[in-house]
Amino acid sequence: MGDPPPASERRVVPAPILVGVLSDTHVNDRGTRRLPSDVPALFRRLGVGLILHAGDLNALSVLDALGDLPETRRALPARIDLDIGGRSVALVHGDAGPTANRTADAMAGAVDCVVYGHSHIPRIEVVRGTLLFNPGSPTDKRWWPDYTVGLLRVTEAGFSPELIAFRDPADLANVTS
Repeated sequence: MGDPPPASERRVVPAPILVGVLSDTHVNDRGTRRLPSDVPALFRRLGVGLILHAGDLNALSVLDALGDLPETRRALPARIDLDIGGRSVALVHGDAGPTANRTADAMAGAVDCVVYGHSHIPRIEVVRGTLLFNPGSPTDKRWWPDYTVGLLRVTEAGFSPELIAFRDPADLANVTS
């Protein structure tokens, strides 16, 4: 099954906070795929205070597009451990094991939440007391019918994860979550 990647840093973030979650953007600066401007606009409109990108970024232009939002990360190590409102969150891509779900499942019980990607298939599930959250992809849906991004509300009461699915990025203008 493979061991989860070791933590390379730990960040402390106070709650309450709304976290924007995305993964697998696969943007290549020389290609045609771009992060839809509707995604950072959505995060901005909803008041996202932290953005977690769970890997397969492929181009720093994605960070530039998200860059005027708070706490966008410039370096993406294999794993980042966060303390968000006193809860432990591990941010990984999910390709350390045979499948993304197995990588996340291996971390269940060790942290309060695992945010991961790799499969392009959204998932919200609690396993052994750990929230496993894969936001899917806003640019490369592959085996899923919709593009997706995630929101993770963190309060003193706990986590409230949400997936936002869309067929056309313009649909995000109608999200009032």
